[in-house]
Amino acid sequence: MSWLVLVLSGVLEAVWATALGKAEGFHRPVPTITFFVALTCSMAGLAYAMRSLPTGTSYAVWVGIGAALTVTYAMVTGDEVFSLLKVVLLVGIVGCVVGLKLLP
Repeated sequence: MSWLVLVLSGVLEAVWATALGKAEGFHRPVPTITFFVALTCSMAGLAYAMRSLPTGTSYAVWVGIGAALTVTYAMVTGDEVFSLLKVVLLVGIVGCVVGLKLLP
């Protein structure tokens, strides 16, 4: 259960990071509200997962998922330039996250 919550929290990290970028200094209400709700849920999920998973692994997985999804979303929507090298590096991040899950 902790791993599922951790993965969902990583997805929410991508949501709040994207919303923060679109909030324009907290001057746009919908992205600002999205940011605070997603941030709260993401942190709560990370805290829950850390009760039974190692802190370093939990944090690395949470950040890795969030970073990979944030960059992927930005490239898909055109907010960031697509690059094959970026895709290769994102695959590396995801591979490292999976590797951390597989280690005892």
